[in-house]
Amino acid sequence: MLRHLRGCALAIGLLTSGSALAQSAAAVDLNEAGYFEGAGVNVLVFSNTYDGLFADSKIGGIEIIQQGLRSATNGDVRLSPTPGQWDPAAAVVSRKVDRRTGVVETRLRYAELKWDYVVRAERKGGAVVISVVLDKPLPKALSGKAGFNMEFLPSAYFHHSYVADAATGIFPRYPASEMTLTAERNAASGRSEGPGADPLPIASASRFVLAPEDPARRITVSGNAPIMLYDGRNQAQNGWFVLRSLLPEGKSGTVLQWTVDVNAVPVWLGPPVIAHSQLGYAPGGTKVATVELDRNDKRRPPLRLLRIGDNGAQTPVATGPAREWGDYLRYHYLQLDFSAVTQSGLYMLEYGDVRTAPFRIAQDVYADAWHPTNDVYFPVAMDHMTVNEAYRVWHGDSHRDDGRQAPLNHEHIDLYRQGPTTDTPYKPGETIPGLNVGGWYDAGDFDIRTQSQYEVIRSLVESRELYGLNRDTVSVDPARRHVEIHVPDGKPDIVQQVAHGTIQLLAQFDAVGHAIHGIVEPDVAQYTHLGDAVNKTDGLPYDAGLKPHEVRNGRSGTPDDRWVFTSKSSALNYGAIAGLAAAARVLKGQDDSLADRALATAEKAWTGEQTHAPDLFSHGNTTGGPLDAESFAAAVELLRATRKPVYAERVMALWPDIAKNFRGNAMTAAAAIPYMPASYRAAMEPVVRQWVKESEVAARANPFGVPITTGGWAGSGTVMGYALTSAALHRAFPDIVSSDAVYRGIAFMTGHHPGSDISFVSAVGTRSKEVAYGNNRADFSFIAGGVVPGVLVVKPDFPENHEDWPFFWGENEYVIPEGAAWIDLANAADRLSKP
Repeated sequence: MLRHLRGCALAIGLLTSGSALAQSAAAVDLNEAGYFEGAGVNVLVFSNTYDGLFADSKIGGIEIIQQGLRSATNGDVRLSPTPGQWDPAAAVVSRKVDRRTGVVETRLRYAELKWDYVVRAERKGGAVVISVVLDKPLPKALSGKAGFNMEFLPSAYFHHSYVADAATGIFPRYPASEMTLTAERNAASGRSEGPGADPLPIASASRFVLAPEDPARRITVSGNAPIMLYDGRNQAQNGWFVLRSLLPEGKSGTVLQWTVDVNAVPVWLGPPVIAHSQLGYAPGGTKVATVELDRNDKRRPPLRLLRIGDNGAQTPVATGPAREWGDYLRYHYLQLDFSAVTQSGLYMLEYGDVRTAPFRIAQDVYADAWHPTNDVYFPVAMDHMTVNEAYRVWHGDSHRDDGRQAPLNHEHIDLYRQGPTTDTPYKPGETIPGLNVGGWYDAGDFDIRTQSQYEVIRSLVESRELYGLNRDTVSVDPARRHVEIHVPDGKPDIVQQVAHGTIQLLAQFDAVGHAIHGIVEPDVAQYTHLGDAVNKTDGLPYDAGLKPHEVRNGRSGTPDDRWVFTSKSSALNYGAIAGLAAAARVLKGQDDSLADRALATAEKAWTGEQTHAPDLFSHGNTTGGPLDAESFAAAVELLRATRKPVYAERVMALWPDIAKNFRGNAMTAAAAIPYMPASYRAAMEPVVRQWVKESEVAARANPFGVPITTGGWAGSGTVMGYALTSAALHRAFPDIVSSDAVYRGIAFMTGHHPGSDISFVSAVGTRSKEVAYGNNRADFSFIAGGVVPGVLVVKPDFPENHEDWPFFWGENEYVIPEGAAWIDLANAADRLSKP
């Protein structure tokens, strides 16, 4: 089950985590991890900061975790009442933690404004006092703009009330507060045109009590200056409720002070979670369930496996007792290995009053786990097509006006940038014809990221070649640019998806002679578009000679066309070569003309890359780094497609450098073995043995037996990469590498992970992601077969994945490479589970 919050009737004063249960109710302290700790509550003070790559991910500043839910974040000085993802935020200069005095002091800087300030947090009885300290008075340019904000998760306060001094109110379920016009449009708001508008406060007071009726959500904030409550969802669907106080003019020193009193319940314990696979288990496979406990929970009821009969009877199955695994992050874990249970049927797990949803033990448990990704997710992700599913049109034929040459020396959003030249025959702003075909939306947004395109092609090709996937449930008509889901057309779906990606890669080479970085929206307002992608642009190529919104002769005066980022990169070229060479193999016999074009283009591009020095724009290279990896992949895939000795020679020449970064290249290296001399496999063997040793260390680091990442993007991709690497090396070196990691990886993806037991693949498993960051995220819904990043570890020790708020892209955003990897992993597990 998910970690449901269970409040208690007893409510006392303030802050932090379950490990403080033995303290008095008002006790507040800084723990060894550097955050404030009390009974059932934590207050983090700049434990998490932004790296500038993707801007505000709602993990930073001062944050509150109350009874197992991170309900507040971004406590910091900001320059607008409800800042959007790309609005400016200060960078951390220094952070000092003094456990003796109970003070955390953080110095921050708005570099472009040349302005520093300090946020100081200190314990005071049963509360935390937050102060903004200025070395010198606020610059006049920031008067009325700079204020201390704290953002509160809307879903945590839906159906709750607030008290503002003597006034009362109810948190709005849907944004409806007053707005005021502004002279300029804030692009970060998502509004594409017209004047700007900022929200007005819902309420203003010197003291707010949030959710006074709910001990699990009650927070009191009082200040020495007026505090205003805003609803950020008026600016953008991913906005939060915000408390804000403006910084005063003409003052230095401590210019603003808030007292934050978070209600604590000293007898509260986080409810147990029984982590397990929602999909189930193969009879002969590894079966492990892990119970996640509050560290202060000393109860030890038996962990029981129950078999469910067709009459509803629930019969205990002998398994032996669960063992104490130990501590990981902030929790304590028990573990039960029930691999000895092999009888097919329906089962559930029980620990005290917690029961899981039913799951299967069956020989075919993995056989159809990839179908939703094949049948729904990838068709929905297809750009430049109309996609229909029965009564529903997922989207129209989007981006018919692709695309315009990006401007020079331009640093764009989402990691796109253009160098000092176009590396094409086109001038900035000119339409580059022929790119409005093929490709997939990269993620919850709508850009075409070339690296993702060729990565997906190679992954789908592997699944087709290894497992002979012939499933046909989708009708694809490239000529009509039309897709019908759940309508067979006599052609293997995966081959048609490979063809769709191949068409886009070939279009890039045809248009400009090399692979490009990608095609993306020209501004933030379009980038944040939600809904049908066909409405993002007018579908007509831009003509600078026409007036805005004027249409003539199939062209438009509206400059809404996506930008094409074209700076030449050898790493991108090699990656595309690898994708095209791989595609040629599975397209042969299905679409011979496309297969021939793909291979001819790949070989021509390879020859071109061999005759000049590599272009490293935006791709730094170290030994075994991106350029070596992509070059190696290109050589391997061309070798597999042509069997030509020149590619085998290149594979052997690159191997010493690849061996130094084996983890990221192991699958490609293993794929080359059948086409290489025996000396190549012999050279790999010691590297594989070292990989096994390192992997075993990583597997023992947590109860789930897979590498769990701790960055700003959660680690489903890393887990699947680890499992698929194990599968590839097991096939090549069965006496050295076991298949256990494959089962651990697929179990992790389907519920055996920290924080909850939910499957991270929508519509796969009894309980799966139903609120995700797809392009339909504003509807709090999902796309079947989409794979989310999963467990994000909020530093230092809080594993999180929200099912109540889809807009956490680092936890909930679908991306196409993970979808392709899931198809591969599910089939790998199915193959291995066969007797």
